[in-house]
Amino acid sequence: MKLSRFAKYAWFVLAVNLLVIVWGAYVRASGSGAGCGSHWPLCNGEVIPQSPTIKTLVEFSHRLTSGVALLLVVGLFIWAWRTFARGRHERLGALLTLVFMLTEALVGAGLVLLEYVAENKSMWRAVWMSGHLINTFVLVAMLTFTAWAATTGARVQWRERGPVVKVLLTALLATLLLGVSGAVSALGATLFPATSLAEGLQQDFSPLAHQLTRLRIIHPAISLVVSALLIYTARAVSAWRQNPVTKQIAQGVVTLIGVQLVAGVVNLLLHAPIWLQLVHLLLSDLLWIALVLLALSALALPVNENALDAAEPAAAA
Repeated sequence: MKLSRFAKYAWFVLAVNLLVIVWGAYVRASGSGAGCGSHWPLCNGEVIPQSPTIKTLVEFSHRLTSGVALLLVVGLFIWAWRTFARGRHERLGALLTLVFMLTEALVGAGLVLLEYVAENKSMWRAVWMSGHLINTFVLVAMLTFTAWAATTGARVQWRERGPVVKVLLTALLATLLLGVSGAVSALGATLFPATSLAEGLQQDFSPLAHQLTRLRIIHPAISLVVSALLIYTARAVSAWRQNPVTKQIAQGVVTLIGVQLVAGVVNLLLHAPIWLQLVHLLLSDLLWIALVLLALSALALPVNENALDAAEPAAAA
């Protein structure tokens, strides 16, 4: 399948944003969130920090890469707006991507200005991080939607699709819930590290433990329930939509679930080392993208049923 230049660019912007997301997780896990103090958009009151520490460099580099991602999204929006006619999914997707990229920046700024970073252990930090996670997932979904539309030229129809819409919507919302519980669990692991599994369990069940610590035990339970739901969703959608591409995406969803569960168990046994937290997050993002693609492929209009295999370029070169 030959991709248009716009489609290639859209997938590239998605990939860059994934890298920025993972690097942002490293900022949190390494305790570098306060590397620029409580200043935003300045860093410690300076445009370019003059005597930076390692944590300052980590935080400042994240701000720089986030700025690059924002510029790429602005370019995506301008290109889509100038190339595609009103009503095209590429245009809508690019617009929504820009909107959620701006809200992403505002939430990030709020975390810094309110000092919900570094060693802050308040529950409000968990609330803000949960909102940040949801916004990030929606942003990734909009980028995926834009890239998919540019690749296939297909359109999605939600109405008169029967119970499959409810199944997909439930799966998407459940995945968001799982993501939020994972973000809170990772925050608890960062603020209250355990040197052994026994110590971690003792922290989780102790009545004197911090709320963030006690919340960690909920994430594995939610992950098992949501994983079962996603496997059911993938199989149900695959059976409902007799399409080779939909079936391939559904199989990809199931495979990613298996890999993610293994990564989660290893993460627990190794007491959540930073590198594995980043791998776990990346797998979560990839699973989310696969689930969004499954929904788009399943709900595409029949005329474009095989569009992911052979589609016309969505944009003029």
